[in-house]
Amino acid sequence: MTVDVKHYVAEDLPEIRQQILDTHVEVRHRDFGLTGPFYDVERFDERLSAYASRPGWTAVLGYENGETVGFCFGTALAPDTRWWNNMLTPVPADVTAEDGKRTVALNEIVVRKRWRGRSVAWQLHEAWLSHRAEERVTLLVNPANGDGAVQAVYEAWGYRKLGDQKPFPDSPVFSVMLRSVKQDD
Repeated sequence: MTVDVKHYVAEDLPEIRQQILDTHVEVRHRDFGLTGPFYDVERFDERLSAYASRPGWTAVLGYENGETVGFCFGTALAPDTRWWNNMLTPVPADVTAEDGKRTVALNEIVVRKRWRGRSVAWQLHEAWLSHRAEERVTLLVNPANGDGAVQAVYEAWGYRKLGDQKPFPDSPVFSVMLRSVKQDD
């Protein structure tokens, strides 16, 4: 299945914020039953605003017949990033050194239920990465999501696990994953 994909930058956030928030609530709360303060829409909106305030934030939204099917967004890791600060497993300093151009963080990727299992997440992911100049991409995934199936999808996409981290006091422990932005065919 192919969806229409549109690219956005931080200045576009007011135009797309509600679509992102509505999709987040539908998928995270209703479909996956993720509740509690960390998953509240207000907290998610705070994180969205924080991410979008950083240099290099971009997003893609997918549409079918004008209806939002999903989104993904992320931002480059700045030299003073705190991305690597909460690692629970040691990682060599050369892996975590950032210059603002080396690594992009995929902060969120969400696809609505009707479009799951149809390669839409992959399409959004690759469309988003196609406009990124960084050499590598990192993300956090809850290894319990889908009884490990979500992490397995990222592994199939070429990501490898670096370790674990707990970025917020009320967040789950996440697997930290990394891959090259451009994959060899």
